[in-house]
Amino acid sequence: MSQDLTAGNVLRPNTPWTERPVPGIDLPDEQQTLKATFTEPTIECPECHALVTRTAMSFNEYVCPQCDEHLRMKARDRLNWFFDQVQTELGQEFVAKDPLKFVDSRPYPDRMREAQDKTGETEALIAMQGLLKGIPLVACAFEFDFMGGSMGTVVGDRFVQAAEKAIELHQPLVCFAASGGARMQEGMLSLMQMARTSAAVQKLKDAGLPYIVVLTHPVYGGVTASLAMIGDIHLAEPKAMIGFAGKRVIEQTVREKLEEPFQRAEYLIDRGVIDQIVHRHALRDTVYRLIAKLMNLP
Repeated sequence: MSQDLTAGNVLRPNTPWTERPVPGIDLPDEQQTLKATFTEPTIECPECHALVTRTAMSFNEYVCPQCDEHLRMKARDRLNWFFDQVQTELGQEFVAKDPLKFVDSRPYPDRMREAQDKTGETEALIAMQGLLKGIPLVACAFEFDFMGGSMGTVVGDRFVQAAEKAIELHQPLVCFAASGGARMQEGMLSLMQMARTSAAVQKLKDAGLPYIVVLTHPVYGGVTASLAMIGDIHLAEPKAMIGFAGKRVIEQTVREKLEEPFQRAEYLIDRGVIDQIVHRHALRDTVYRLIAKLMNLP
């Protein structure tokens, strides 16, 4: 005999359709419907705690549409947004090694693999050459999620190669800085990158090429003490934290409470450390106008 799986009743052969049970339909309750509606991943604004879909945040260049807070952008997303057209990526041949065999709570290679899996990048600096509103230039950006954007030997290699490519092509260099400083796992080799990158910037200046630095949140340590503070022009995003030693370290040293906006971009511009605070939506136009002026372009 055939069975009705919905009702669980055993039907007699040749049962008239009028006597067959009507299959039930389970409609989702209101909570299930609401849960199904919000399936797209959301990002919580750290300032106003608004939940914004990842797509909406991406289209708004990772600026909160509710309170205008500037959220951190991934380095590759930033460069792809900054350039109208990317022509080539630089420095992918450089790979970090472990010459010191450094081990803290974990071996250095393990930390590198974790950072690579987390970010999808091979190092903390990405460099590209492309076009900005028709102007060819070279730009590099720090990936802060890669070990805090720390500067190791490969970061130095990529920055130097970006500067050398800019000199070769006679193009300006733009750097989006976001870092916690030197990478302790590489010891003195990491600190040497401060001198290497500074020398590369000096070669740019000797060639008469502009070097523009965009300070994003946050920039500290050896990066601040080298390539991030020797540009021809220093721009900063709103509320970006910029300094050498951290705020808590300074407070412990001077034994005083440092109130906001200490080390913020708004604090530094009043003291002449940076040249201009630029909203992210206006950043491309601002950099374009500065380069056109400095390169004497029509």
